[in-house]
Amino acid sequence: MDRVFIEGLEVDTVIGAYDWERGIRQCLRLDLAFAWDNRPAAAGDDLTLALDYASVSSRIQAFAEQAQFQLVETFAERLAQVLMSEFGITWLRLKVTKPGAVAAATGVGVEIERGCR
Repeated sequence: MDRVFIEGLEVDTVIGAYDWERGIRQCLRLDLAFAWDNRPAAAGDDLTLALDYASVSSRIQAFAEQAQFQLVETFAERLAQVLMSEFGITWLRLKVTKPGAVAAATGVGVEIERGCR
C-alpha cells in the first residue's frame, strides 16, 4: 500500500473545554498519512491522478477555521470523516497534538486510524 503524508501541519482553531479556551484560537499540530495508489499518477506523471496534498492541506485549514470543539477527539473524528468523504480516501491515520495543554509536556493529543488499508 502506498501512503501520502502531511507532517507538522499547524492550524489555529477554537478547541478546549475550559471557559477561557472558548474565546481564543489555539494551535494544533497535525500529522497525517493516507492510503493512496500512486502508480497511476506516477505512470503518466499525471497530477490529476495523485492525491493533491496542497488541496487536502487547504481543506484542513478551512475545517479548522470553522471548528469549535471541546475535545481534540471530536476534532480528529470529524476531520477524518470530511477528508475521507471529500477526497475518496479509503484509509487514514491522523495524529492531533495540542501543544502546551500540559505544562510538563511538549504536547498531548490523540492518534486515530479510520478506514481499510
